[in-house]
Amino acid sequence: MLFNSLHFLLFFPLVVAAYFGLPHRFRWMLLLAASYYFYMCWNPVYAILILTTTAIAYWSGLKMAQTEDLRRKKLYVTLSLVVSLGILFVFKYLNFTMTAVSDACNILQIDFQTPTFKLLLPVGISFYTFQTLSYSIDVYRGKKSVEKHFGIFAVYVSFFPQLVAGPIERSTNLLPQFFEKHSFDYVRMCDGLKLMLWGFFKKLVIADRLSVYVNEVYNNPGDYTGWPVLLATYFFAFQIYCDFSAYSDIAIGSAQVMGFRLMDNFNRPYFSKSISEFWRRWHISLSTWFKDYLYIPLGGNRCSKQRWMANLLFVFVVSGLWHGAAWTFIIWGALHGLYLMLEVLLKPAWSAVSTRTGLNRHKRILKFLQVAGTFHLVLFSWVFFRANSLSDAMTLLSQMSTLKLSVLVSPLSFLRNTLAPVALGTTGLLIAFASIGFMEFIHFLQRHWRMRHMLSTKPLWVRWAIYYAMLFGIIMFGVFSNEQFIYFQF
Repeated sequence: MLFNSLHFLLFFPLVVAAYFGLPHRFRWMLLLAASYYFYMCWNPVYAILILTTTAIAYWSGLKMAQTEDLRRKKLYVTLSLVVSLGILFVFKYLNFTMTAVSDACNILQIDFQTPTFKLLLPVGISFYTFQTLSYSIDVYRGKKSVEKHFGIFAVYVSFFPQLVAGPIERSTNLLPQFFEKHSFDYVRMCDGLKLMLWGFFKKLVIADRLSVYVNEVYNNPGDYTGWPVLLATYFFAFQIYCDFSAYSDIAIGSAQVMGFRLMDNFNRPYFSKSISEFWRRWHISLSTWFKDYLYIPLGGNRCSKQRWMANLLFVFVVSGLWHGAAWTFIIWGALHGLYLMLEVLLKPAWSAVSTRTGLNRHKRILKFLQVAGTFHLVLFSWVFFRANSLSDAMTLLSQMSTLKLSVLVSPLSFLRNTLAPVALGTTGLLIAFASIGFMEFIHFLQRHWRMRHMLSTKPLWVRWAIYYAMLFGIIMFGVFSNEQFIYFQF
């Protein structure tokens, strides 16, 4: 079930009404049934996989709680990790691995034919797998007491607002909330609905509109050169941000309506002054997951500099693989690992240069250079993330380099004759530019104010005028094509 569908607009109010209408002791049953129904709307068979992953994590947690023997605990947590990751590997990485083995054999001139399997990637499998893994590891480490109520544990794994694209919640945060009694709160409900409305605006008005242009160029890389390719790349940077952050906003807002608190997943990431700051602001639930469960156990930065660099590169290559079984994702992750390595290695030299040139005395100029530089490093990596193949990525980078300066001669003629004919037309492009500008204006205001809180302090007529204006904007300028969220494929 898509958030941006009529199905969800009927489903969600019914679930909320039933949730607050039921006694507290029965609410977990409603949430479990609603979550499995939500997930099975894609494919009923998916329920078997999520139930299996849930049962393994639950069983291993019980077994770890029943013994004080550290070796036995390690055995149970290892079993949970192997089974859960094994399911993920079979459905997401098996064919990629077989193809890579076959390619390696061909290079070595070894006659080896690998089989391929027609497996449909279950929606959100990477998200709920990581959620169960964090539970098993936290129980093993003693950070989380074992959950004995299987039904509530199953709700934690399958909770429908964040099931298929996060945030990836920790059991220490979300599980205890299913035991809390949530009373209906009008102010909290309005706050959650505001966030959902903002999410729908970003998805329908910005992301889905930009996707029309991006898909046209990136799916036909040999047909376009110069400015259309560059614009499609800029558009994809905003498309993926608006698409994914919109899902997170709708997930966090819908959970808040019912009284649940999910972690923030984005914090104006394109305003970051460095790649390390970018990853503290982008997909926060995943970056902190890798930090806590992979980077720190590998030694983090508390080791030799060579080992530290290797840890950074390894974690981001794994992050790339998490996103997809393709070389393009591996290169995307490796690029970010290399960026961070260079950031660490060049930090002393950059500090010396900025001091010697006096840049550090011009904080606004320095910040602008840092933000612009970071954004364009991220932009370059997005080419590999979005391209359908490595050859497509190289073609797009090559085509992008053939820029002509006609934009400086006649901007309006350039817009109509060079950019507009690609997909959206002149009006569509102007709406795209205006909506991105509006979003960035809101982001600028968020530097100083929490927008939802600021709205609540305004007179009633002002608040409702803004709500109706947003709804009107979505209805008038939204793209209602039931476009799937990008991160569903991961």
